[in-house]
Amino acid sequence: MSTAEIIARCEEMYEDTTFAASRAWKEAAPGRKVVGFMPVYIPEEIIHAAGMLPLGILGGGDGLEVIHGDAFYQSYICRIPRSTIELGLTGRLDFVDGMLFPSICDVIRNLSGMWKLMKPNVYAKYFDVPQNYRDDIGGEYYQREMQELRHDMEKLSGNKITDEALSNSIAIYNQHRQLVRDVYAMRSAEPWKVPSSEVYLLMRAGQVLPVEEHIVMLTDYMAAAQEEDRPIRDNCRIITCGSFCEQPPLNLIKSIEMAGCYVVDDDYMLVNRWLMEEVSTDGDPIKNLADAFLHHSADSSAKYCDTQEKVGQYLLDSVRKNKAEGVIFAAPSFCDPALLERPLLAAKMSENDVPHISFKYAENSGQMQPIREQAGTFADSLKLWS
Repeated sequence: MSTAEIIARCEEMYEDTTFAASRAWKEAAPGRKVVGFMPVYIPEEIIHAAGMLPLGILGGGDGLEVIHGDAFYQSYICRIPRSTIELGLTGRLDFVDGMLFPSICDVIRNLSGMWKLMKPNVYAKYFDVPQNYRDDIGGEYYQREMQELRHDMEKLSGNKITDEALSNSIAIYNQHRQLVRDVYAMRSAEPWKVPSSEVYLLMRAGQVLPVEEHIVMLTDYMAAAQEEDRPIRDNCRIITCGSFCEQPPLNLIKSIEMAGCYVVDDDYMLVNRWLMEEVSTDGDPIKNLADAFLHHSADSSAKYCDTQEKVGQYLLDSVRKNKAEGVIFAAPSFCDPALLERPLLAAKMSENDVPHISFKYAENSGQMQPIREQAGTFADSLKLWS
């Protein structure tokens, strides 16, 4: 299968606000259940070990008209909760048996309460994560949170989640995370072969497919991309930062590329790369997941940073690792975590002579020409003066 065929299927799933692929999985066998979750991070292994499908809900995108959702949130709130409400009220998520709302910001916390009011007969939970990274404090707290989630998933699915089943699920997700890292590494090494827009669609597909099926898709894509001969362009190597929750329109990602930028790292789909190293499959699986979160998870504006000195270091490390020439800060309008951290990240880049620009977007942004012109000017300046 060619990359074009794989990406065409991914784009079809990306544009489908009825989640037909996930519905088909549920309908393929009696008793199957689906648990939706918002980005950025949920221990999907627990859902998987219960025999259920984790379904990533990343808003309604630019193809969904929001009518009902605007009645639930103020105009100065980001768009993703409004479009998620719209998905729920228009029946697009009527097949989902439960919803998890991870700790991202106050807006998502409030969305969990909205969901309980809208759908009182559907399981919904706000899933908190530790802000203390000591094993005996944050680690113990997080293990209790996951044990509670484990109990809830057993009750929802009707299946016992044994340690063996959970360790097996961790092993499968370890394989998946490694393939995701391989795709990103391939793009960083040869970005002309692996366009950012294709990587994005590939990662989005993983939110609606069973992890086993997505593993095959990732493997097939890398094999096909390696065989294809694509032209190398005189593009600049840049990193985009700030898009970890509400996702940018696909045309925005393409516009940055068309402006003369190779995106060599991003945080668009951080949900697929949150745990950065292999999770141990020996011993207590809940403790192993807690250890991975505390000590081997990605730094982000959506994650509590315990020391001021560490703020921005993850971005600087990525610049150096991926040999990036500049950074584009692209965050959704009214995204408190991203926009509050942006000045600190920008200062870190300035201190280390890393050129950067910034803009804001919404998931339904339509006019891309200003963004393309800004990114193009940035790329030209890097070529001329870096």
